[in-house]
Amino acid sequence: MSSLPTRRQFLQSAGAAVGAATMALRGGPAAASGGHALGIDNFAVRAMGWKAPQLIDYAASLGCTSLFITDFDALESHDDAYLRKVRAHADSKGVRIHLGTWSIDPTSKSFRPDWGTAEEHLALGIRMARALGSPVIRVVLGTWEDRLTDGGIEAHIEAVVKVCRSQRSRAMDAGVRIAVENHAGDMHSTELAELVKAAGPEYVGVNLDSGNALWTLEDPLDNLRTLAPYVVTTSLRDSAVWETEKGAAVAWTAMGEGQIDLKTYFDEFRRLCPGVPVHIETISGFSREFPYLTPEFWKAWPKMPAAGFARFLALAKAGRPREPFRPPENVDRRTAEQDYQRGELERSIRYCREVLGLGTAQV
Repeated sequence: MSSLPTRRQFLQSAGAAVGAATMALRGGPAAASGGHALGIDNFAVRAMGWKAPQLIDYAASLGCTSLFITDFDALESHDDAYLRKVRAHADSKGVRIHLGTWSIDPTSKSFRPDWGTAEEHLALGIRMARALGSPVIRVVLGTWEDRLTDGGIEAHIEAVVKVCRSQRSRAMDAGVRIAVENHAGDMHSTELAELVKAAGPEYVGVNLDSGNALWTLEDPLDNLRTLAPYVVTTSLRDSAVWETEKGAAVAWTAMGEGQIDLKTYFDEFRRLCPGVPVHIETISGFSREFPYLTPEFWKAWPKMPAAGFARFLALAKAGRPREPFRPPENVDRRTAEQDYQRGELERSIRYCREVLGLGTAQV
């Protein structure tokens, strides 16, 4: 007669199962070897207006094995039959899809009811991710403006946790991780980590955005180290920071053209986020000022960690101003933007492959 497992045996087997599930959600087969698939975030070439099949073909033409489709508009239908065709096309090109959408915070200024309630929106995203074979559905809380609303960012975090919990069973059953992004200055890495822990890290993780880290006055390396235990997908870029009369300005750049120590960053990324794909999301050509020398600025940041802010200041002191993108004269602006965006992304992919040694893993 077989005996029941001991408590220790049960806990060991359960822990192994959770670890395997987490590794699968992080990167599938690539995770086993610690490699990182190299891919693109479709927002990097938003001016092209491409739909999913064109994005898949473009990713494959760059030698990429992962594609992050971060909005539903790139998909011409939400029906499972159509989504399975898109998945089959991606499979034929050796590309794995990660899927994303926007705000699921019904109290955020950036929330739109286009897909129903926040709960309905998230449920739709989970279903679509499953049909596409995406291990994640990327979502966001909102933007930096939410920090100035009644209840501060804490009230918005509570709202997102509530929405995530309402879809826990659906996400777990589908094998899809809800990946919350540090987005547009909405949450500091410490706040996002608390959101994940409150919702439940067994089904909620993080979409790591290195450029957005600077919009919360963080060194991207600090941001990585805080969020690494929860990272399941990425939207990454290089950046520049420099001092201004009122504080500092941040500009995002192509990879290798900013001032972030990317070799150190990806040494840490390899160690802390094994198997997670590297998606490049270049959003260059403009800057944003952070007037932290004015008292009003700090209304949004009453709990800013001093040590982390000091490291951001060190980046600002070492930086130099960057000029905004200006389209050439006598050239159609849309065409100029398309050429600019593709150039930024394609240089970044080459840099990641040739200098950083990324893109060695397959899906």
